[in-house]
Amino acid sequence: MLEKLHGCVPIRKIHPPLMWGLTVVSLTSVIGYRFYNQPQLSVGTVSPITIIAPQDGTFQDPKTTEEKRKEVRTGVIPVLQRDVELTNQLTLNLSNAIDQIDLLRVQTAPFPFFNVGVLSLSIQQYLRSCPEQDWQMIVKAITTNQGADLLSKNSSDLQPTIKNALRQLNNYRKTTSDDNFNILLTKINQSRNNYASAILKSSTFKTSGLTPKLTLDFLNLDDSTWKKSKPILRQTLQRILTQGIPAGMPDYIHRDILNIQLQGILSSPAKETATELLMAILQNQHNLTVDKEETKRRAEQAALAIEPVIVEIKAGDVIVEARKTITQEEFVLLDSFGLSRRGTNWLGLGVSAILVAGSITIFCVVTRRIHRPMRRRDHLLICLLSLSTPLLAIFNLGYTNLPAVGLLTSSFYGPTLAITQVLLLSGLSTFAASTINWSYIIAGTAGGLLAALIAGKLRSRDELAGLGGGVGLIQGTLYFFSYLIVAPVAATIWSAVLPGAMVYGLSGFLWSVMALGISPYLERIFDLVTPIRLVELANPNCPLLQRLATETPGTFQHTLFVACLAEAAARELHCNVELVRAGTLYHDIGKMHDPLGFIENQMGAPNKHDEINDPFQSVEIIKKHVSKGLEMANKYGLPRVIRDFIPEHQGTLLISYFYYQAKQEAERKGSNPIPEEEFRYYGPVPQSRETGIVMLADGCEAALRSLKEATPEMALGMIQKIFKARWRDEQLCDCGIKYEELPIIAEVFVKVWQQFHHQRLVYPKGALEHQRTAKAN
Repeated sequence: MLEKLHGCVPIRKIHPPLMWGLTVVSLTSVIGYRFYNQPQLSVGTVSPITIIAPQDGTFQDPKTTEEKRKEVRTGVIPVLQRDVELTNQLTLNLSNAIDQIDLLRVQTAPFPFFNVGVLSLSIQQYLRSCPEQDWQMIVKAITTNQGADLLSKNSSDLQPTIKNALRQLNNYRKTTSDDNFNILLTKINQSRNNYASAILKSSTFKTSGLTPKLTLDFLNLDDSTWKKSKPILRQTLQRILTQGIPAGMPDYIHRDILNIQLQGILSSPAKETATELLMAILQNQHNLTVDKEETKRRAEQAALAIEPVIVEIKAGDVIVEARKTITQEEFVLLDSFGLSRRGTNWLGLGVSAILVAGSITIFCVVTRRIHRPMRRRDHLLICLLSLSTPLLAIFNLGYTNLPAVGLLTSSFYGPTLAITQVLLLSGLSTFAASTINWSYIIAGTAGGLLAALIAGKLRSRDELAGLGGGVGLIQGTLYFFSYLIVAPVAATIWSAVLPGAMVYGLSGFLWSVMALGISPYLERIFDLVTPIRLVELANPNCPLLQRLATETPGTFQHTLFVACLAEAAARELHCNVELVRAGTLYHDIGKMHDPLGFIENQMGAPNKHDEINDPFQSVEIIKKHVSKGLEMANKYGLPRVIRDFIPEHQGTLLISYFYYQAKQEAERKGSNPIPEEEFRYYGPVPQSRETGIVMLADGCEAALRSLKEATPEMALGMIQKIFKARWRDEQLCDCGIKYEELPIIAEVFVKVWQQFHHQRLVYPKGALEHQRTAKAN
């Protein structure tokens, strides 16, 4: 988050009263725009006197006219169209179901399999489908002449169906020969086998709407009834689909329609079975959809058909009586005759100024609470962003730029300030607008809050682009649902609400795109950095870093190790790691002005300072790497927050080597004492935790690099000495690093040092000789 760009606890700057006053005046002039020419006698106010029309007049009432047209637009009945694809699919589903039933009935044919005058249809249905145990009992009873005995005893243990089957079979046996009766038994067994095979086969079917129960019901219909039912099923479905099924039709209406369609055509149980099949196919289906374009066209046509509302009056007629509340019609007359007493509403402007001043005060308090320093240019940018939102509200554009404001402020100053700004601007813009559209306000504020909450945490432009899509989605969705709350007719959802929601969602996305586009320019103009800019600055392919690696390779290696130390400490102390990484990479760029003046670049060559043999000249070379570094940083356009690392990582440290060399020469020559100030850096001391961490890392780098066979305890002891020296020299007094945090940083530095100087396996001499022999062979 960029609340930490200048440090976790940086120097606090008092907000200039002049800037505060200018901001209040600027925002008040925009927020209170509607009070500049406001009628004192407006709708809802009480007229102090009776006002007479000075002359005849005929005037249009645009407000009432627009309200009526809006009501017509939102209340228009949607135009429906038939979904041809779904209609064809439902028809196909019924055809598939009929084909499946036909296939199963062929396997079970014929049915009835015997004369219904001998065995009734219901008994034949039972005999071919009853359990095997019941059938065997019936066969045994008939073939052993026990059937008559069972029936004569009226056994209560027998089911009524079994009794009827025994009775009809027994009666037939009495009237026919044994051969004919055996033929009947053979037919029953064959029908039972065919029926069982068909039921088994039906379990593999997955036809829409055809349940196992419906399959059995259709198999139990006789052949003539089924032949009659097939065209009726197709015709009934075609009639219903042609008429159309709207969304939301309850099942009981479907059932009533089917009962009416099938009444007098099919008898029970075929009618009930056909109804259940069609109900299953039509369940949760509707083939009528809203024709959006036609509905919109008719809505506009209906709105344009509304004649403008005209208000007429004759000269001398009373417009409004004294102590009466003014209506819209009366206000049109008063305003048209110039009698509404328009002028500046100082009370309204005063309320606007109070709201603006309170909002700015809240913003300043939040700024101080999160320890975020603000420069005048920061105040100016926030003021400009804040002015843009109410300006759009004044002109009733509807598409608020809160997503752009939230994204930019969050990227530059962090989510906390961005969320605060979006909430305050949302309230002020609502106050500034002449008419309040809650759908726009709720959706726009939500989009702005989402951008404010997330933008400051993202680290790539791709992620910000994805955030823009999310802002558009949340705006469109909230606009859709908030509009439904106030829409007068629910049926207008698809024709009026959805297109508006899509457009409003697109506006949120476009505002995010616009913010991404202008962000680099604002960064340059107002000297700001974002997390993405920090990542870009840390790219080793940057021209300045390429020069550093090429012209001062020793300094570049020193910089990389310092960056490792500082990053690890910043991560442990929850500081801005991206800022520390980028700032460390540029902190010693000034050494490029004289690479050989610094020992890490000499690489075994003679020490330049030994040849100079003048501590005063040498110290100027050393100190100049700060001033030259700032010149290079300005030349390459590095932001201020990165430039701060160049002087602050040295602070006002004493360049002790040359100081003591000069001191010894002065003592030997008997000269005046050497002032320390001439051998100290110009400062300032670190002003943020980030630059303070880099100062400590820079001081420990050379010491840690010189340790080869030392233990972690020895390394920790050396680091602690350096830290205590910096603390006693008051180098860390303004950066916000607490004394209790120094041991934490020291332990982190030791861990990083151990990672760089871990033990490696020592290969035996024989293994190396073996490799040489193998390579020679």
